[in-house]
Amino acid sequence: MKWRGNRESSNVEDRRSGGGIGSYGGRGIRIGGGRGLGLGTIAIALVAGWLLGVNPLTLLGILAGDPMAPAPTEQAPAQRGPIDDELGRFVSVVLADTEDVWKEIFAENGGRYQEPTLVLFRGATRTACGVGQAAMGPFYCPADRKVYIDLGFYETMRSRLGAPGDFAQAYVIAHEVGHHVQNLLGVSEKVQSARARMSQADGNELSVRTELQADCFAGVWANRAHAARQILEKGDVEEAMNAAAQIGDDALQKRSQGYVVPDSFTHGTSRQRVQWFRRGLESGDFRQCDTFNARAL
Repeated sequence: MKWRGNRESSNVEDRRSGGGIGSYGGRGIRIGGGRGLGLGTIAIALVAGWLLGVNPLTLLGILAGDPMAPAPTEQAPAQRGPIDDELGRFVSVVLADTEDVWKEIFAENGGRYQEPTLVLFRGATRTACGVGQAAMGPFYCPADRKVYIDLGFYETMRSRLGAPGDFAQAYVIAHEVGHHVQNLLGVSEKVQSARARMSQADGNELSVRTELQADCFAGVWANRAHAARQILEKGDVEEAMNAAAQIGDDALQKRSQGYVVPDSFTHGTSRQRVQWFRRGLESGDFRQCDTFNARAL
């Protein structure tokens, strides 16, 4: 992926020097109001726990919230200004690129894009959705309009999930920014409201449609960014497709427990994730990403 020398976003909070949160208590990523969206939902967190050696019960407690847990300790203030490490600069460039693409798309449709903030952290950090944990993977919190990522996740992608490559890493950021776009469009609020009235299985299906739309939005970003700045190199698209396949619910469940439970899927199968990313990539049109009215995923 061609990224060096491109604009870096100013919307980055670097909390890594603060060492994260001393206590892992608190409410966790809330399932109700302000629910965090992204790779860190319950099913994926359980698999992540298996892959990363984290007790799954601990992850579930973080996700569901423990009212008896102590409040997190204060962390050091976030640092603003230039990022001085290569991986930090890389995600800052990717974020800037998503800003440019979505500003253009919103303007074309008579709207104004409001940029999210990208928070870099280590271990755990405070969010408006509760306490975020590195073991949950990257996630978006609609309550504060911030994307959170512990950059150690990229090593997990490479060494444990079989998804190496810089464009695979960019896909992760673009997917989470896709959730931000959903938030701006009112999709997130509608989904949360609908899930409150559904069974667990129906709610999971709605979650799948939400995640697949974010995958499609990531593909739209890749299409538009390459058209404007020729960022793609040979093998980049295959990297993103492979990453989407490796983090499909069926692939993760097979890796962790040897069998799949379709009713528990929250992000979509490998085939679905690849298909919807490709749809956005080939069309460059966010209107092609209406997973909610698609008869078949």
